[in-house]
Amino acid sequence: MDPQVKSYVLTISCQDAVGIVAAVAGFLSGRNLFITESAHYGDPETNRFFMRTVFRGPADVAALAELKNAFAAIGEDFGMTWRMDDALKKSRVLILVSKFDHCLNDLLYRYRIGALPIEIPAVVSNHPDLQRVVEWHGIPYYHLPVTKETKAAQEAKILEMIDRLNIDLVVLARYMQVLSPEMCKALAWRTINIHHSFLPSFKGAKPYHQAHARGVKIIGATAHYVTSDLDEGPIIEQAVERVDHTQTAEDFVAIGRDIENVVLSRAVKFHVERRIIANGSKTVVFRQ
Repeated sequence: MDPQVKSYVLTISCQDAVGIVAAVAGFLSGRNLFITESAHYGDPETNRFFMRTVFRGPADVAALAELKNAFAAIGEDFGMTWRMDDALKKSRVLILVSKFDHCLNDLLYRYRIGALPIEIPAVVSNHPDLQRVVEWHGIPYYHLPVTKETKAAQEAKILEMIDRLNIDLVVLARYMQVLSPEMCKALAWRTINIHHSFLPSFKGAKPYHQAHARGVKIIGATAHYVTSDLDEGPIIEQAVERVDHTQTAEDFVAIGRDIENVVLSRAVKFHVERRIIANGSKTVVFRQ
């Protein structure tokens, strides 16, 4: 690509109305900006409209600022919530983990080979166990133990780190701590958790064992945004695998770990590529 040209992502949500797509396309074409990808959706239940458009534009910062200023008029006309971002700018991701390492290992591998367009300035854990594997990747590892009595202080340290390191997204890669309501509020819509169950079934602890006790025929995993309501946050991605009566609860756990890896990495990729738009308590995900 021409070094004087960059790709940008425009995301929009607003009340559905006639002429939104035409207004956006006309704005971009009127400035000779080439659209490379576009998807939109109108929710008939909420009458909300959602759109994600990727286009090529001038690479200099001043030109982008002018584009944003010019587009603001269209945003105001339609009452839009909108963003215009550099498509290739890598999001800065902080990973929180406890002792289970499969999701962490998967994220680090995808990061290392470039399959996830992210930077990982740090990994935080309430246990020391995974320090060696993280530091092998050249990433700082912070061991911040937590107890009921120290939870507020520990979370304050994490929030300070998020601010200091300019973190865009927090990923709970099997971080076995419930975040406080205050922390959930501070990190709303920028914290992704992987729950080892096909929500809304089997919330809380040991969901695979719960599923085994119920004799389910499929198990799954769910990536969702974190809210103060445990395992109730807006769902981003899910996947399932068929199981049967011959398998033990431990078999469910082993199968589930593979599903968790895939689901979490997809959710992170969707988020950093600006493919997710909030729709009340749900999400619109433009997967492609």
